[in-house]
Amino acid sequence: MRYIFAFIAAVLLSSTAFAQLSVRVNFNVDRQPIWGPTGYDHVEFYYLPDIDVYYNVPQHRYFYSEGSRWKSGSSLPSRYRGFDLYNSYKVVVNEPKPYLNDATYKEKYSSFKGRHDQESIRDSRDSRYYVNPNHPEHKNWVKQQKQNKSYGNNRGNTHRGR
Repeated sequence: MRYIFAFIAAVLLSSTAFAQLSVRVNFNVDRQPIWGPTGYDHVEFYYLPDIDVYYNVPQHRYFYSEGSRWKSGSSLPSRYRGFDLYNSYKVVVNEPKPYLNDATYKEKYSSFKGRHDQESIRDSRDSRYYVNPNHPEHKNWVKQQKQNKSYGNNRGNTHRGR
């Protein structure tokens, strides 16, 4: 009987650890650019229908067509110099190499061209975005986290001896 309880406890502990790991792996708000749209805890790619460009969030790279080939770079090509990332529509795409299915995305999201109704992470006052080091409120958030941690550590030390 002891072995059954030990086995059940081991299974529960391992599944809890796996669940915590899965949550951490699937959460990347801190890596999303602050020009990205709010509402997504995990993003692999943004598709920018106005200019038919993809942005890979984990790699911080743009993927764009040049002739019949797809190229990538850490910044947009010069032909998009005046493009406003904050004021353009972004479609979240969580699949590997979506640019290889560009015709599908182009057709599916062509109606989003010219839309300017997404709130960017930079402009959000939702505190979950403050974890992003580029968010304007990030420094204040870090201070608050330190204060909370300090307060939590000192809370138990307020008992005085008799």
